[in-house]
Amino acid sequence: MWDIIIQPMVNGLLLVYWLLFSNFTLTIVVFTILSRLVVWPLTQQQQKSSKKLAELQQSEAFKKMQEKYAKDKEKLAQEQMKLYKEAGVNPLGGCLPLFVQIPIMGGLYAALTLTMAASPMQLFYLSQIHYSFLPSLASLIPIDNRFLWLNLGLRDPYYILPILVVATTWIQSKVMTPPSADPQAAQMSQSMAVTMPLMIGWFSLQVASGLSIYWIVGNILSVVQYALMPGMKINWKNVLSFRGPATPAPTRAQKKKSTRA
Repeated sequence: MWDIIIQPMVNGLLLVYWLLFSNFTLTIVVFTILSRLVVWPLTQQQQKSSKKLAELQQSEAFKKMQEKYAKDKEKLAQEQMKLYKEAGVNPLGGCLPLFVQIPIMGGLYAALTLTMAASPMQLFYLSQIHYSFLPSLASLIPIDNRFLWLNLGLRDPYYILPILVVATTWIQSKVMTPPSADPQAAQMSQSMAVTMPLMIGWFSLQVASGLSIYWIVGNILSVVQYALMPGMKINWKNVLSFRGPATPAPTRAQKKKSTRA
């Protein structure tokens, strides 16, 4: 199963590497751009769905519904789904494109790791899945994976790339997360904005620096793509804030509940 995804990606990397005169750093950058362009329609659908859902949750109709059924959670959920249906919004609409991208990104991660071939076993496997119509593997191996102070097949000894991974992931999560009228959802977004950069940063400490470059370039491209989408606005003030995205003013029912607490 994985070979169906990994084999074309590995050979695509080798082809781009050959076309770019054996510059593997540039190969990672170009291949990341190409992979993001392939999933761009899915990413666009995901962002549009999230934006539409956030706008609906900020509407007066949604706020009045929260006030009216504040004490009946089951009825509130039913009315919310009815409102979503009338507005043509699927609350799970942003999830499907994300799930489709997971095997693609997982395959790309495996392909990058394999192409950098840090062990004899990886070199052997690389020879088994190499397309015969491409330039001979012998002419491409060993991959020139040196860049500045880095060996792209090894971890960054100075931790500069993991720091950049954390910073760019933080920026991406802050500028691309729409506000939510649901306090619980807003709290979850705030938690994810902090934990995800730290988790990915920790992971980048354990893997080859070439993968850190892939993450950094991918994060920058995500922000650029988001900025280019019609109707999307980046709030750079959020980047410097450890709070979640701004939420609309609480409803009267929420205020009463807060006062009683």
